[in-house]
Amino acid sequence: MFSESRSRLTTFLRAILAIPHQILSNLLLRVGHLLAVFQWFIVLFTGKRNHALFNLQSQWLAYGASTMTYQGLMYDRFPPFVRMNGHPAMTYGLDYNAEANRLTNFLRLIWAIPALIIGTVLTLFGAVLTVVSWFVIIITGRHPRALFDPKLKIHRYVTRLNAYLVLLTDEYPKFD
Repeated sequence: MFSESRSRLTTFLRAILAIPHQILSNLLLRVGHLLAVFQWFIVLFTGKRNHALFNLQSQWLAYGASTMTYQGLMYDRFPPFVRMNGHPAMTYGLDYNAEANRLTNFLRLIWAIPALIIGTVLTLFGAVLTVVSWFVIIITGRHPRALFDPKLKIHRYVTRLNAYLVLLTDEYPKFD
């Protein structure tokens, strides 16, 4: 949800305000990656995703996306630590699909290399846009659409990339 008018104070303090979410998000990242290892073996041997692992990973990914967009100055409202039915400023959705391709699962890390390179470049570009946005918001109290839209696309791509990497989907991440 785009809002041009922004809080200068919360934007100015964003790096400090986001610390608790960053700590929790990094801890959950490690758990999400550990679950991906288990999911990898499950898919490799059964050809299906485990629904319970999918739900846990999906919740982690939703929380990580919320944290990433808050840190990226996409909205002002402090995100909740417990994400039940979404966040008013950000939506996330990924439907469970039990069927999984064993071959793409087996070779996931190799096939993900080009997407990881693109994701790294986009993340660096997004960081530059965030710094520019920070200065613009502090000075003007507004977040121009020209800075918001590219960051939104970057956040979507990174979230799709993470979903692909932790085996929540077989769909290769796309930038749109």
